[in-house]
Amino acid sequence: MPRKFLKKFMPDPHEIMHNKALSLFGTLLHEPNLWHMNRRSMAGAFMVGLFFAWWPVPFQMLLAAAGAILLRTNLPMSIGLVWITNPITMPPMFYFAYVVGTWVVGAPEMAFSVELSMEWLMNELSLIWKPFLTGCLILGIISSAAGYFTISWLWGHIVMKERKRRVLSRK
Repeated sequence: MPRKFLKKFMPDPHEIMHNKALSLFGTLLHEPNLWHMNRRSMAGAFMVGLFFAWWPVPFQMLLAAAGAILLRTNLPMSIGLVWITNPITMPPMFYFAYVVGTWVVGAPEMAFSVELSMEWLMNELSLIWKPFLTGCLILGIISSAAGYFTISWLWGHIVMKERKRRVLSRK
């Protein structure tokens, strides 16, 4: 079953409930649906986590937690999936979002070099914000929908395969 496989990688619920950053959610973290591992909650967690993974903000985990609480999806998986964007994957992902945004908005793609300074960030972001954020939104919607439907289908497929195996083993 998918549940057994995923349980190996899930953090302890008590660790998450007592996390200082998530303390602003208070008793909402005690909602049992946030900790269930079933088809609906895991597919929803992929939807929430993959959507917020594309948001270029430093507090993605809090947004994913709020989304999981609001939609009652699996909280640990929602939070964990935002780590798809990490310091290694962020540059190619966000550059791809920028390219997608320029294509959608119809803006020309500008050449730029990257410097690690606040001045560079503000100057460049003021020039590319519209295609960049448009691309992030589009890719967030596409990847969250793809994640939701893929996990939902995959979970159902694995469960049906397991049921068939059990029925055949009884004969």
